[in-house]
Amino acid sequence: MGRIVITGGAGFIGSHLVDRALKEGHEVLAVDNLITGSLDNLAHLSAEPRFRFLRHDVTRALEVEGPVTGILHFASPASPEDYLRYPIQTLKVGSLGTHNVLGLAKAKGAPVVVASTSEVYGDPKVHPQPESYWGNVNPVGPRSCYDEAKRFTEALTMAYHRMHGVRTRIVRIFNTYGPRMRLEDGRVLPNFLCQALRGLPLTIYGDGSQTRSFTYVDDLVEGVWRLLDVEDPLPVNLGNAREMTIREFAERILAATGSKSPFEHRPLPEDDPRVRKPDIERARRMLRWEPRVPLEEGLVPTVADFRRRLSTRGDR
Repeated sequence: MGRIVITGGAGFIGSHLVDRALKEGHEVLAVDNLITGSLDNLAHLSAEPRFRFLRHDVTRALEVEGPVTGILHFASPASPEDYLRYPIQTLKVGSLGTHNVLGLAKAKGAPVVVASTSEVYGDPKVHPQPESYWGNVNPVGPRSCYDEAKRFTEALTMAYHRMHGVRTRIVRIFNTYGPRMRLEDGRVLPNFLCQALRGLPLTIYGDGSQTRSFTYVDDLVEGVWRLLDVEDPLPVNLGNAREMTIREFAERILAATGSKSPFEHRPLPEDDPRVRKPDIERARRMLRWEPRVPLEEGLVPTVADFRRRLSTRGDR
């Protein structure tokens, strides 16, 4: 067993990756500047001797003493609310931050999994989206700070692999949900859950016919962990091939919470994708992976987690 470095380790997905690495017997160094991450996500590890947290912005030089056996680069704002609030920081972590992490991987001779996103496909004209699809992205729109940061992340990662032989992997993450998502994250599931649990109207943008596919965080973590052991630098989609409309998803949230909240429609945000569904044949073939947790099952611990945290802070 060795030491795993996880950037964005105090974030939603990052903290679950920390748990998995520790479960596998590794030492873990979690790195996060806490712009969108929270130490609450790591509080249960306060007495764990194999875990260490470093508050650090990876857009500045990242130095780690001693050997490193693997790196998971998951540092970045990831919700529209976050990257629209921090557009420059988002672009910097996708460029400078990725550059520093790849430099660390090169220096340590360690494999590195770099987190990308389904947003590299933009508002796709190919459905479902395979890794071979180059996307339909507006490079100057309000969402471009995130979309283009991740597209640059992928380009830089491949350059380090080709020029320096760094053992890189790229994971394109589709909508993921589960416990520890921020209550005010701004993505559809936290919005719907908080509104439903508070008895407020569920905000649906547009007519609700746009589609998404939702992956439970445990399934995503399993895929990322398998990817760490596979010598293939090309991008891999990790997501759920079960597609549903936003309106259907809202109805599932009402059923899971027992809420009687009505729907409230608002205009669709600029460049919001109309469809989103991964082609996961590559992950099935290469990783022998596909999601196992149905939405109805994954919502149970997720709703319980949201309900507990809202209650703790005196909210409904």
